[in-house]
Amino acid sequence: MRSCAQNHFHRTTNPEKTRAVSNLSPSILRGFGSYVPDQSVDNTELSKKVDTSDEWIRTRTGIHQRRFAPHSQATSDLALHAAQRAIADAGIAHDEIDLVIVATITPDMAFPSTACLLQNKLGLGKVASFDIEAACSGFLYALDIADGMLASGRYQNALVVGAEKMSSILDWEDRSTCVLFGDGAGAAILSKRGKGPKMLGFYCGADGSNPSLLCQPGGGSKCPASLSSIEARQHFLKMSGREIFKSAVRVMESASRKLLDDLGYTVEQVDLVIPHQANFRIVESLSQRLEVPLDKFFCNLEKYGNTSAASVPLAFDEARRAKRLKEGDLGLLVAFGAGLTWSSTLFRY
Repeated sequence: MRSCAQNHFHRTTNPEKTRAVSNLSPSILRGFGSYVPDQSVDNTELSKKVDTSDEWIRTRTGIHQRRFAPHSQATSDLALHAAQRAIADAGIAHDEIDLVIVATITPDMAFPSTACLLQNKLGLGKVASFDIEAACSGFLYALDIADGMLASGRYQNALVVGAEKMSSILDWEDRSTCVLFGDGAGAAILSKRGKGPKMLGFYCGADGSNPSLLCQPGGGSKCPASLSSIEARQHFLKMSGREIFKSAVRVMESASRKLLDDLGYTVEQVDLVIPHQANFRIVESLSQRLEVPLDKFFCNLEKYGNTSAASVPLAFDEARRAKRLKEGDLGLLVAFGAGLTWSSTLFRY
């Protein structure tokens, strides 16, 4: 299996023609589920804790509210609820799942992986389970990895989860970042057989030349936890908002066009775009640069804010439940995140 960081494409021309040559059947999104915590915090309530206002947040981001998990709820708990709903939606037995991948930057702990903890909470067998870290692009990276592992023939049904407890790494003294994020999870059952949206292709890329644009400096081997790192607030999320904005629009446009071009489609053929839910201004700019009408984009960031790796699966689940997708539609998922990372996925509903 090739690493998705190698900027590869599973099917590099029209997918139907390539499958005829390679005799590979597409992976199927057999089931889907999402979960957000009960506590909803709107901008006005947040302004009581942070020097900000509802008007300041809404006009700059489009976010109206977000969900925060209680202290007793960890990322694996959010993932558990989403996974249970995806399994039920797929109509699959627990013992049919033979692979678990969790995308997160807020794991329960540095190790073992959140995927291993989730495996145990679900009562699965001793199946392969691991985390990946690609920030907000993580869920799409994980889908690509799972698709490749299913294509090997050694796995049949993968549980892929994007889950984040972003509230656990927010600096409440930094109003430019703490108002942007929320907690949540989304999950999918990716299978070689069954009914559901067909995965047509994937594209993942990264540029690690400027990691300080969006990072959590403390807690790793470079800056282990210490009194000084805590006092310097190095264990919280840090972001250069203006630079991230410009990079986000650019890389999501290029990731979308690259995947569509290599699969033999045009932007005009796309029926629905589900982008990473970070900032409505980013979505508007992406719509203009792709020359795709804004009404072809699905957004729910006003309700949840930026949930990082949970963002795209949360939006996808809401889009399908809102019947924004109909049979035969061509859908595009696209994201960017810390790293910088970016990813796009094309599917036929």
